[in-house]
Amino acid sequence: MDLLDYAFMQRALLAAVLVGITAPAVGIYLVQRRQALMGDGIGHVAMTGVGLGFLLSWSPIWMATAVSVLGAVLMELIRWYGRTRGDIALAMLFYGGMAGGVMFINLAPTGSNANLTSYLFGSLSTVSESDVSAICVLAAFVVLVTVGLRRQLFAVSQDEEFARVTGLPVRALNLLTAITAAVTVTVAMRVVGLLLVSALMVVPVAAAQQLSRSFAATFAIAVAIGVSVTIGGTVTSYYQDVPPGATIVLLTIGAFVLLTALATPVARRRARAAAAAQPAGDPAECAIPATRGSGD
Repeated sequence: MDLLDYAFMQRALLAAVLVGITAPAVGIYLVQRRQALMGDGIGHVAMTGVGLGFLLSWSPIWMATAVSVLGAVLMELIRWYGRTRGDIALAMLFYGGMAGGVMFINLAPTGSNANLTSYLFGSLSTVSESDVSAICVLAAFVVLVTVGLRRQLFAVSQDEEFARVTGLPVRALNLLTAITAAVTVTVAMRVVGLLLVSALMVVPVAAAQQLSRSFAATFAIAVAIGVSVTIGGTVTSYYQDVPPGATIVLLTIGAFVLLTALATPVARRRARAAAAAQPAGDPAECAIPATRGSGD
């Protein structure tokens, strides 16, 4: 493959593989917690970090990581204490993060709309060696958390009250999940883009759930789908000169549609087999009527 002759494509493919692993690994917990759009909100906040990176001449990835983690912590605090006005506070945090990023990147001496677009939608040619180094470190953290603490994170994601009764530090684990999601957003932003990363965190998990209901199998299938679509999207982007982020997301949605179409007949056959295996109950016409009172 001639694309491997170019250093920038080698970096892009390595980043794509890491993104394909980390995004579904975090997304499976967000889906269980019914926080599928959390990655989208963090992506908005991360824009402020990118803009500050350009304004202060620091690494945009590391600055975006710091701001995203702070934003994720604020999101969890709002979820705990926000109550009725929590949605308003979250809206201000999300849109304020996006507006701050646009403002800072335009104030920066080296900032431009081209820089902004590459972070919003991903760009293969701009993945530098320093970006790959940062992505490797951040991806290692994500994998350690999502795999090493999978039992605890799954328990909290399924039922917080039960997890609390068993003695798990629920709030600390919720906070760790939010921070890990924030780190994943910054890992993925150079390949998929901040506005599209949430799809890669959620859709592979939804596609995997069409084939399996067990956590371990869903986790493995989702990661396999994530790696496949990120590599496929990156290669397609190189040969067809199309945006990598959009290509990856469309491939992910295509995988979901395909797996849903394949799994639906199987699920129907299983449902019919299960219904046939159950003992037949009394027919509706043979049901015993309710006893009437003597005054009726």
